[in-house]
Amino acid sequence: MLPRFDYVRPSTLAEALSALGAPGARVHAGGTDLLGCLRDEVFGAASVVSLASLPELKGIGKTPDGGLRIGATATLAEVARHPEVVGRYPVLAQAALSAASPQLRNQGTLGGNLCQRPRCWYFRADFDCARKDGEICYAENGENELHAIFGGSGCHIVHPSDTAPALVALDAVAVLASPKGTRKVPLADFFVLPAVDHKRETVLAAGEVLTEVLLPRPPAGARGSYRKARTRGAWDFALAGLASWLAVEGGVVRRARLVLSGVAPVPWRVRAAEEAITGKALGPSPARSAAEAAVAGAKPLAKNAYKVDLVRGVVEEALLALA
Repeated sequence: MLPRFDYVRPSTLAEALSALGAPGARVHAGGTDLLGCLRDEVFGAASVVSLASLPELKGIGKTPDGGLRIGATATLAEVARHPEVVGRYPVLAQAALSAASPQLRNQGTLGGNLCQRPRCWYFRADFDCARKDGEICYAENGENELHAIFGGSGCHIVHPSDTAPALVALDAVAVLASPKGTRKVPLADFFVLPAVDHKRETVLAAGEVLTEVLLPRPPAGARGSYRKARTRGAWDFALAGLASWLAVEGGVVRRARLVLSGVAPVPWRVRAAEEAITGKALGPSPARSAAEAAVAGAKPLAKNAYKVDLVRGVVEEALLALA
């Protein structure tokens, strides 16, 4: 059952930021994650501030420098089918299309997908875990088959977003607004590892709102994809995935961005795998080398070592498909 809360529907961003300064205020965009967290008592809310009517947060369009602006309240369905995204940033279109279900993609927003809370069953259930001010991560010695094999330190969640690794691969920038003004944060720096702060997933400060995401102009010879391995063909979160974004010239990879999903508390960039294909023509040997490099340093828990092999397969398969 949902708790009682005040519902605030501001008409401007300034009104929304003012309302979010109240104690216990929560942001509401599509609500697909927020309402579930409130129902499951993951956290409470004295008020829920809707961003749905704010024109500043809507829309998808080109920027003067040839890039793309995506408003934070653009739905995943809008992102997945927008001609500019499909034609120029296919990795993002595929990532948005792979998320959740058609119903949720029509309701859930890009901003919400980036800022959603962890899906760890200990965090979502009635456990006083480390991320909820407790002292231990129950996944370390518990049911951890869906948890992290990279980046876990006192907390072994995986970041649930499909669009986040795609946007990190695209070198996207988040624009954040607060009563103090706006700031820009590269998506690569937007997410927080447990070793830095195990109680937060993003750098968003209290009362701060993600308003838009800016994508740079695609490089010459750009190609990319999002490959997602999951239990079912729809609805499920990634067990392991890869967002790839390459610049290919004369059949040779000149620049590479490879970012894993479903295996770490943040979108996990695998630089060693990027180096394994840079300066080479894509083919079986470089793809296998990149796959091996992608799992270097993995530290699986007792029940999720299968993810190491899954990452190898996802990386090799995705790169061969782009050859």
